[in-house]
Amino acid sequence: MRRALLTLGLLFLWAPVLLLAAYAFSDSRTPFEWGGFSLRWFGALARNERILEAAWLSLRVGMAAASLATLLGLALGWVLARHGPFVGRPVFGALAGAPLVLPEVVTGLALLLLFVGLQALTGWPSQRGAVTVWLAHSALGMAYVAVLVQARLAALDPRLEEAAADLGATSFVTFRTVTLPLIWPSLAAGWLLAFTLSLDDVVVASFVSGPGATTLPVYLFSQLRLGMTPEANALAVVLLGFASLAGAVAWAIRGRAG
Repeated sequence: MRRALLTLGLLFLWAPVLLLAAYAFSDSRTPFEWGGFSLRWFGALARNERILEAAWLSLRVGMAAASLATLLGLALGWVLARHGPFVGRPVFGALAGAPLVLPEVVTGLALLLLFVGLQALTGWPSQRGAVTVWLAHSALGMAYVAVLVQARLAALDPRLEEAAADLGATSFVTFRTVTLPLIWPSLAAGWLLAFTLSLDDVVVASFVSGPGATTLPVYLFSQLRLGMTPEANALAVVLLGFASLAGAVAWAIRGRAG
């Protein structure tokens, strides 16, 4: 019975995705009409300059956001795992994990209000664009990295770091030579997860992006408002494959780290 329910649940989740992927290989111009196997829409996708520009922007923003999120998440996870009780720790921990549970609409609106308020007070940012999307995605991915880092640090044997300190290593040397090599799989997995989140995000990016900084998911969503096209099917397959690969690598690294 449980296997049957699991199978039904998986079919419910994946049947629409697999159907979309199948029609991406159809030769017909009508999105949901099978006209024989063809790769013509992937070729048309590769020649679409507007899509290529949006894809290049998404890759740049994703890599930059993942890098910043990894640095901030490392610091955040370190504080939560290594520092004992301090004033405001429950509030600090709750705020650090808020992006994990808040709806993306709330997160996007909050970040939009933040940027608008900063512009009114300081004049920066003069307009919303790639930089604001980068900062927003970094804030979103930071929480995921912090969870991985905190879990990995909590599982480490503290005697390894204590032994390095007993041998005369400073705190920085101990972190660089002992702690960092032990937690790097979690950092790599966090980077990949943050990159995947940035690459797939539509809601937050639609709040904080401007006319000159349209990421690939936002572009795809805007095209769907005008009607489904075979190119959109092909683009969805490419995004799905790329995000699935990044997510699988991240969880494989995280599994080894555990």
